[in-house]
Amino acid sequence: MLDQQQILAAAQQLDHAEQTRQQTKPLTLSLRDLDMDDAYAIQKAWVDIKLARGAKLAGYKIGLTSRAMQQAMNITTPDYGVLLDEMAFSNNSQICAGDFLDPRIEAEFGFVIKKSLFGSDVSLQEVIDATDYVVPALELISARSTRTDAETGYTRNVFDTIADNAANAGFIQGDVHIDPNEVDLRWSGALLYHNGTIEETGLGAAVMDHPGHGIRWVCKRFAQHGIGLEPGQFVLSGSFTRPVAVKAGDIIKADYGRLGEINIEFT
Repeated sequence: MLDQQQILAAAQQLDHAEQTRQQTKPLTLSLRDLDMDDAYAIQKAWVDIKLARGAKLAGYKIGLTSRAMQQAMNITTPDYGVLLDEMAFSNNSQICAGDFLDPRIEAEFGFVIKKSLFGSDVSLQEVIDATDYVVPALELISARSTRTDAETGYTRNVFDTIADNAANAGFIQGDVHIDPNEVDLRWSGALLYHNGTIEETGLGAAVMDHPGHGIRWVCKRFAQHGIGLEPGQFVLSGSFTRPVAVKAGDIIKADYGRLGEINIEFT
């Protein structure tokens, strides 16, 4: 395992990359023994840096929930990252693409928690009962470390992504509040348009057979550390589309049918 000095140095490396808008080399290129526990320790150290600067905890994101993405990353479990208030963007807003490194968009559902949710055996019904409402959501992901190192050809792995706050950079909520007792989220989804062309489609069932299972997973992961989800927190349950790369001038529309639309323009 890495020592505290190595963990802090790695977190500062990622923070510097984000602040300067210059990608860094994958951490595992030099830290070959970095494991999953180290990756989450680095993630926490980086989030702590942001909190010390004044950011506030908004919730969490869950990633790698689909079998396709797990196979692509050679992993059999989801991962999680931390959402901060400074990552929130409004529907129908403009986002500066240059503020992010290799930005991409994913479509999913977000859960707004209304009562504490804790435990390693939380049921799907308990998740639904603890949910104030669900909203259509887009996640903006960013890569502070290069996907492939230009000098060596080394490709980053899942530990690099976890340390990089699970690649999270922003989130956009839709305007329609969904009662999870009245809408079948397994059969709810979106058409994801990129500059007027459908790039992706997907259903909530792609997320572990129900987006609520993503919430169950993170509760189980947190329980071993004695923490849970709290009222008012927002949780991205996991994408049901692949990431779509975006750049300045791009227009994204996520059409959730009767559940509304999310529209974003990148400048």
